[in-house]
Amino acid sequence: MVFFDYLSEEQKKDFFYIPPKPFNKYTKRDVLAYCLGATLYMPATRTTIAEDILSKKHKGLSSLVICLEDAIGDKSLEYANGILESTVEKLFFHIESGKISYDDIPLIFIRPRNESHMVSIFERISPYISVITGFVFPKITCANARTYFESLEKINKGLDTSLYAMPILETEDFIYHEKRSHSLKYIGEIFEEYKNYILNIRIGATDFCSLFGIRRNEDTTIYDIAVIRNCIELIINQFLRKGSGFVLSGPVWEYFSSGERLLKPQLRLSPFTEHGSFGIKLREKLINKSLDGLIREVLLDKANGIIGKTIIHPTHIIPVEALYVVSHEEYTDACNIIDNNGGEKGVFKSSYSNKMNEIKPHLSWAYNIIKRSEVYGVFHENKSFTDLLAEEEI
Repeated sequence: MVFFDYLSEEQKKDFFYIPPKPFNKYTKRDVLAYCLGATLYMPATRTTIAEDILSKKHKGLSSLVICLEDAIGDKSLEYANGILESTVEKLFFHIESGKISYDDIPLIFIRPRNESHMVSIFERISPYISVITGFVFPKITCANARTYFESLEKINKGLDTSLYAMPILETEDFIYHEKRSHSLKYIGEIFEEYKNYILNIRIGATDFCSLFGIRRNEDTTIYDIAVIRNCIELIINQFLRKGSGFVLSGPVWEYFSSGERLLKPQLRLSPFTEHGSFGIKLREKLINKSLDGLIREVLLDKANGIIGKTIIHPTHIIPVEALYVVSHEEYTDACNIIDNNGGEKGVFKSSYSNKMNEIKPHLSWAYNIIKRSEVYGVFHENKSFTDLLAEEEI
């Protein structure tokens, strides 16, 4: 896989100062953790998942989760298990026959109902397991976390390449104020113990909201919900400290079509007018699909050190992943900070002459920018998010 592989070579040269690098499930964990992009959830009962992947129906899709948990009714679970087996078998035999390679399929994760279900799924699809990148751990708690990881460790003992975990923090353990400090510290110790298996940690804001009977609307980002914002703050504090080695992915954006809007759209007009009437129509289309709220939330994710986004609709893929491309200004600042980390300087004016770069405070940020640039690429100086969106039908 490589991000924006739907662009022609000429378009890539036009957009990217540094193009994105390819990746697959065998890429090193510390790089692969940045490669999730917009992770599309699909119910396991969907019978066309393999065909959709093979035909590249969803432009830009880099990772997906096949869900057997909340997306599946209790009475449909066995049916869903069977469809899942059929899906991965089809993909496996296309690879084995040489029709496709591992580079041609997105990172695929399975979301079981619990740790015992994960084991039973593995036993069922083990002949085809090389297609799978890992498992999502839903509803992880202080009580079940170790069992999840112990089960995954046993599964991995007989495999050539590890299956990864993506635990989701979404239970009362991590949001009720009387529990969360102790729970985050405890779960953090377990995550540290099994760090090599953890690709990234995901935040389940929809389940958090359900504990309070809250649901945000299309004018509201998750950061506007006070109780969720405070919880995310503590999760960031626990897992994104300097040197932690963990990557956090952002909560799902639920909307893909706009109803009646009370507040102003969250996209300025000026970045789109550069593309003339087409740019203005593109902005209207983004607003009509409530993608202005999604864009705002991804920008807030990035500002808080969160990379990767759970999505539930294919129209979210390109806007989310386009926002992860590193700007030429960010890349230049990051390179200059790293290059000047020799002890001779402490602070210097940026090459864009619009800010001061302090080496010690900004060094960790700079290394993160370089990691992101290797996966998503770097825009040319005169290119941006809106230019990339303007090339595509959203």
